[in-house]
Amino acid sequence: MAVASLAGMDLTSLVRPLAAVTNAAVRLLARQARLRLRASASGLVVSGGDHELAVRFTSPATTHTDGEVLVPAAPFAETLRMLDVDQTRLVVEGSRLVIRTEGARFALPLQDRDLHQDTGPPPKLSEVDSAVLASAVRTVAGTAARDDPLLLFTGVRVQSAGEELRLAAADRYRMAVARLPLHAVRDPTDVLVPAASLTEATRHGRGTLGLHADAGRFVLSWAGGVVTTAVLDAGFLSEDSIPSNTVDTEVELNAGDLAAAVRRVGVYSADRRILTLEVGDAHLRRASARQDTRGGGGNPEGKRLRWPELTHLPRPPPAGRPGPVHQ
Repeated sequence: MAVASLAGMDLTSLVRPLAAVTNAAVRLLARQARLRLRASASGLVVSGGDHELAVRFTSPATTHTDGEVLVPAAPFAETLRMLDVDQTRLVVEGSRLVIRTEGARFALPLQDRDLHQDTGPPPKLSEVDSAVLASAVRTVAGTAARDDPLLLFTGVRVQSAGEELRLAAADRYRMAVARLPLHAVRDPTDVLVPAASLTEATRHGRGTLGLHADAGRFVLSWAGGVVTTAVLDAGFLSEDSIPSNTVDTEVELNAGDLAAAVRRVGVYSADRRILTLEVGDAHLRRASARQDTRGGGGNPEGKRLRWPELTHLPRPPPAGRPGPVHQ
């Protein structure tokens, strides 16, 4: 076995930033993954991955001896997480990486050097604000299916149109679409990215994110971090496939009130959890139904029961009198 050690790596690092990037890598990768630690005069680089996902983060460190090692990701992250000191020293001793603190010493076995090699990200296509992207991804990716045999329903379509980025995801019953501004656009983007990977990657991005893509990869980069994921080869979702230009009714009401009412009525829905929305003259009616098969009580024959609930809508102001302004 070729052990991944170059000249006995030796460095001193702050615990908190190193633990943060290591934990981010473990959350993105599988627990059985391995991490490459590469120490040089410029600091420490933590990276890892396989043919589907790759990560690379930088962490401040004082390097005493340049070197590179591979360690098991989860044990390394858990060891750093439980340290209650400000600094730690990482030293290669034989076939182990030793984590030293004042009064404590931990040793992890080094791994062989067959880890997926970092080939660097493809060219940057555009940039986007990390907070805006993370917010949009949380909304859209939550609509994607988790375990659908059709990969089309497990991804988020990331598509640029001029200086606008469009995100779209759907399961078999619903679709979510978000639009946000792009900056420094060089070339268009149109890829289908695994929803879970995109969600986790945007949680860790900071500041301005670079969007990179080629035929098989999608990359998010920022100062101190790079996350690469394989794209899904499953066709594309399109919001144009759902007709939305024939709207005949619009209702404006408080989002919190509607969400609370849906939760109350949804308790009584059947397995598919379908609700009926009906708009009246001055109310919005929500109803759910299920087959009650319990004997006794008021439904001995298992009749179909309905639970309606009304929300009264504000009436339009009389002609000539301005209505309330909502902000």
